[in-house]
Amino acid sequence: MERIPLGMVGGGQGAFIGAVHRIAARMDDRFTLVAGALSSDPARARASAEAIGLPRSYDDYDSMARAEAARPDGIRAVAIVTPNHLHMPIARAFLQAGIHVICDKPLTATLPEAEELARIAASSQALLILTHTYAGYPMIREARRLVAEGALGRIRLVQVEYAQDWLARPGRSKQADWRADPAQSGEGGAIADIGTHAVHLAQYVSGLTIRSVAAELTTFVDGRAVDDNAHVMLRLGDQARGMLWASQVASGSENEVRLRVMGDEAGLDWSHADPNRLRLTRLGEPSQILSRGGPGFQGSARVPSGHPEGYLEAFASIYTDAADAIIAGRMPDGLPGLQSGLDGMRFIHACIRSSRQGGLWQDLRD
Repeated sequence: MERIPLGMVGGGQGAFIGAVHRIAARMDDRFTLVAGALSSDPARARASAEAIGLPRSYDDYDSMARAEAARPDGIRAVAIVTPNHLHMPIARAFLQAGIHVICDKPLTATLPEAEELARIAASSQALLILTHTYAGYPMIREARRLVAEGALGRIRLVQVEYAQDWLARPGRSKQADWRADPAQSGEGGAIADIGTHAVHLAQYVSGLTIRSVAAELTTFVDGRAVDDNAHVMLRLGDQARGMLWASQVASGSENEVRLRVMGDEAGLDWSHADPNRLRLTRLGEPSQILSRGGPGFQGSARVPSGHPEGYLEAFASIYTDAADAIIAGRMPDGLPGLQSGLDGMRFIHACIRSSRQGGLWQDLRD
């Protein structure tokens, strides 16, 4: 299988998500990391590149995009693993250079940036892929299949939550600092950082589009400039209703993601705490526990049933799908991309607008 030469912007020393992307890109042997601008500090960028044995290190992303596009053996794709405010200019530089972009979520810091990036992407032959990790879990994909095949009947309710507690107290760290700074994170705090994951899951599995929201965004930690908790009511297509809770101050919650989708015939329940199982309950019948690789499972699995797959493997599934898309030159159904990114930014924007107006319903198309 062809290995795709990959570059990375961000993800240097002290960064969490860069290492996750590097592991995911290599897990299924589809990419080779060959170039990077791993930090905005040139000295740190070079030291970070040397630490991981990166062949080509650049002091900035602009020079990297130009140089790699000119090389016959240059990168074909770049992973963007920087704070949100840098997503748009970096993606623009590489898309205009004809290099495929694999970007961490959210798509950009603001909705106008996302819309501008969509216009840029439309004039580029390169693809833009968004790493919504949880869409890579086999049982989330199985849930999506079951809903699409009508196993739940007509969807009525979608409940999704993403709860953490790592920002429950004030404190300083590299990861916390930029997420709490609107100049780097954008207007949204928890609603942008983890709420985008939750809203993507809700739409990805249900197959329905969120039409409007009524939101209350709260900042519990004194002095914090962005929200750290969000409660959102959802109106979806086909008259379905839902609720979303995203919190980074939920004491006792490490990284708890849960999705429930209920139709007029059956309901599904998935939890990140037990990601290899999915509960299916048909009305009037005992619940069934469906397992990855078990009877009736139609998805893909790296190891036999009973051997767990987790976060890194889910991330790797996104990268493997990205490799397939790059080789084919087109986005397959289900792989998060530009439209998922725009949907996420419109959701964030509508939630902020709703909260500022006391929870009034806001249409995502406005």
